[in-house]
Amino acid sequence: MKNRSVKIITISFSVIAVALLLVYMYVYKGARDIATEEAVYTLSAEQLVTDYEADMQAANTKYLNKTIAVAGTVTQVADSILTIDSAVFCTFSNKQNIAADEKVTIKGRCIGYDEIFGEVKLDQCTTKD
Repeated sequence: MKNRSVKIITISFSVIAVALLLVYMYVYKGARDIATEEAVYTLSAEQLVTDYEADMQAANTKYLNKTIAVAGTVTQVADSILTIDSAVFCTFSNKQNIAADEKVTIKGRCIGYDEIFGEVKLDQCTTKD
């Protein structure tokens, strides 16, 4: 009887340990690396804003939290932030050597549309080669 109890306890602890390990790995998995992900959509800044202004719910379903590449002309630069066609706000992890009026394609994660400023926001941006 004692051997059977020991086996049950050992198996129970093993199952619990594996379950806790799986939960830990799920909760603390590495963050997304947008720089290495392929863009799901490639479009112009104008088209992206038009999609959001036409139907925000549909645009969120299509673009929100997805890696997208946006092409256009840089209209504003400030340290690690730039704006494309005065409509797409892009944040980088460090300062970029991009000048105003330069044509670029930026890849980043879409984090939504700001109705107040009329801008689509991208974070974790990189220049697309």
